[in-house]
Amino acid sequence: MVNVNYWILFLLILAPVTGWLMMRRKGRAQLRFSSLRDAGTVRKSWRIRFRRLLVVARILCIVLLVVALARPRKGSKIQKISTKGVILELVVDRSGSMEAQMKYENEQMTRLDVVKQVLEDFVRGGRGLEGRPNDLLGLVTFARYADTTCPLVSSHDALLGYLEHTRIPQTREEDGTAIGDAIALAAARLHEAEKDITQRNARLTASSEGEEEEIKPEFEIQSKAIVLLTDGRQNAGQRLPMAAAELAKEWGIKIYTIGISGKENFMTITDAFGSQRVIPIPMGQTLDERLLKAIAERTGGFYGRADDDESLRKIVEKIDEQEQSEIESIEYSHYEERFGPWALAALAALALEMLMSCTLFRKIP
Repeated sequence: MVNVNYWILFLLILAPVTGWLMMRRKGRAQLRFSSLRDAGTVRKSWRIRFRRLLVVARILCIVLLVVALARPRKGSKIQKISTKGVILELVVDRSGSMEAQMKYENEQMTRLDVVKQVLEDFVRGGRGLEGRPNDLLGLVTFARYADTTCPLVSSHDALLGYLEHTRIPQTREEDGTAIGDAIALAAARLHEAEKDITQRNARLTASSEGEEEEIKPEFEIQSKAIVLLTDGRQNAGQRLPMAAAELAKEWGIKIYTIGISGKENFMTITDAFGSQRVIPIPMGQTLDERLLKAIAERTGGFYGRADDDESLRKIVEKIDEQEQSEIESIEYSHYEERFGPWALAALAALALEMLMSCTLFRKIP
């Protein structure tokens, strides 16, 4: 195929040269007169004035023909992305102790709100984090009971919406810290998702047998992981945390544990009369770091302690680096030739020039 740029260059040179040659062309006189003095006083007719249209039609024909030779095409691209991603459960503690104050960008916020902000950057991207656009993410929250707040989804806006509406329990009966139940629930969700994805990929592969090109699965599991964020110790639930960690290890799930602590060991309480009181809380005694370290080491993850938003962000960045997704992009291109209309237009311009030169602008002889 001839490069389009060469045809455009040819057009820029040929069209002006053709016009110049046609305008300056002079023929030999067919009739001789003794004097042309009186001929100069004769006014030009409209046929003489508009005869230059023949030159315009010829140049237009050349321009359209060169554009047709450049082969204009209308193309469409079909892009198929095959992703080897991570399926990951965010397990967030929402017990009453998460209402304690913590520093976030020089402001005081509850620990739960700080966790929400950092996890939003982890999922969507921002403040040094690239985001997780190619992963399946789910959300499990827990206090006395563990709940699947959001199933594993690829639409992360939905997950962040559920995370934003996560609240501290309003009654003492709902409060508590069921770490073991939360880990077991998150691990079960990941294990079920793995079985569903494996079965779906197997059906897709079977349906492509006998075809020239094998259909690749749209999503392949690269790894399974749980990110557990808590500021307390096990005091509720039916499952022991280490037993749940053993179950996760059996299913090939890594657990990254984050202990939420802080130097601001107090919380602000508003009473029935609208006044606020600051109550000190011995937070350093509630965080079970030994348990969190044991859970992470048992499953192949790691433990990190977050005293403020910066340390929490660094821990999340480290998790983000270790759990990367691989993307394979396959692109198909389809083009439709569009030179036909340009060639027909060039033919019409040439036919129009010939018709006018034989009728309206005919010269004799």
